[in-house]
Amino acid sequence: MDISANDCYQAVVARDERYDGRFFTCVTSTGIYCRPVCPARTPQLTNCRFVASAAAAQEQGFRPCLRCRPESSPSSAAWSGTSAVVVRGLSLIEAGALDHGSLETLAERLGLGTRQLRRLFIKHLGAGPHSVAQTRRLLLAKQLIHQTRLPMSDVALASGFNSIRRFNEAFSQLYGRPPSSLRSATSSTPESSDIILLLPYRPPYDWESMLTFLQRRAIPGMEQVVDGIYRRTIRIGENQGMVAVEHLPVRHALQVKISFTQLQALPQIIDRLRRMFDLKADPEAINHRLSQDPVLAPLVSARPGLRVAGAWDAFEVAVRAILGQQVTVTAGVNLVSRLVARLGEPVAAPCSSGLTHYFPLPGAFDTQVISSLGMPGRRAAALANLARAYLAEPDLLERQRDLTHTLEKLCLLPGIGEWTANYIAMRAMQESDAFLASDVALQRAVANDGARPDARQLQAQAEQWRPWRAYAVMHLWSADALDAKLMRPINKQTIKENKDAIPAGYL
Repeated sequence: MDISANDCYQAVVARDERYDGRFFTCVTSTGIYCRPVCPARTPQLTNCRFVASAAAAQEQGFRPCLRCRPESSPSSAAWSGTSAVVVRGLSLIEAGALDHGSLETLAERLGLGTRQLRRLFIKHLGAGPHSVAQTRRLLLAKQLIHQTRLPMSDVALASGFNSIRRFNEAFSQLYGRPPSSLRSATSSTPESSDIILLLPYRPPYDWESMLTFLQRRAIPGMEQVVDGIYRRTIRIGENQGMVAVEHLPVRHALQVKISFTQLQALPQIIDRLRRMFDLKADPEAINHRLSQDPVLAPLVSARPGLRVAGAWDAFEVAVRAILGQQVTVTAGVNLVSRLVARLGEPVAAPCSSGLTHYFPLPGAFDTQVISSLGMPGRRAAALANLARAYLAEPDLLERQRDLTHTLEKLCLLPGIGEWTANYIAMRAMQESDAFLASDVALQRAVANDGARPDARQLQAQAEQWRPWRAYAVMHLWSADALDAKLMRPINKQTIKENKDAIPAGYL
């Protein structure tokens, strides 16, 4: 961990929310581990050990606190940022890679051996991959027990256990009691086929900006934003469903309603939603870095909770990026809408929300059909080539060893240049350092006395924003939407007065 024991203890004494999820406190006198914000009586420093992850705490024999509920702690990969392999491995485990797959397969996807993978996990997280996966299953199970009325057999299945017997054993071993004992008899959660969960984040969170960004790009029939709630159809493999997401600011969480028949897909759905709404971000670290630049400082001050809007599906965002090249947002949305209406599978049952289609599968991308939608031949060919490449290599749009390798692999695809590759990396892969140096809106936003930097100059200026350049992109896109006269010079008062006029993301 990069936080000293004394700093950790001071955060525990103050119950400082800024540290929630960045470490856990193991109390030797009780055998329990807690979040920094736990309401229980503060233990003596001599009885405290501080670890980077819940898995590390459980590896050392500590039980999760039933008061502060570590499963509701905001997810953050800040402490594992020194290893891109660990970050990618965590993402795959969060999506259920070890629930039905082997450690050897996971290591192969990460491009290294199982021994090296274990070593990296223990070094950065204090626990091996299997311990991390088991902790994720148990904490998700505990969350489902508290927040839903699912039968225990369904809880076991949805949280990644292969059998109810193994679920009961693991739960009893950790908590010293059966899973059913944690369910409140007075729970107000209604009986329903839908699953409603809270996904916490580290505040602040600019929900309005996120909604505005998604609403401007919403595909009619597939997505919508109504009364502050984002809804869309979803697909994982051949299985289909819907999600609805709204903001609960008092709880520092998003409430998600998931309608999906395959319970085994729940870990993957939760992971995708966390990435889509950028719930793992650490705004304190990001804002501290970006605020050191005089151009970005007033923008960060005006929108400290601005996040990078992710995407539900990497293939979908790659298609959107290609269709959005050199056109306005509205024109790009119209092209994608025609594509979905023509190639997307209709929703079988009528939906009261008005959602009618799923995004088309790669196998539906026929060159002649795409060309008939009214787009240049090269762009139609680029989409068809992307679909064929994705079908041949399902891991094509996953993070590679680092951002450089990710961009290099994307740029090998016909029709995808540096700008498009960075856009895909930023939104589909949550690459926090992706940067669109050739973007005209960014160049315009940082222009000095009307002199706009070129791509190379902007790239050099952005070096000081690493590793959070994607967040700088979001701030600058927002700033560019203001009238040029108001934006020169940039100052806090100007931004404050015009905050409501800045949409979340220009492009």
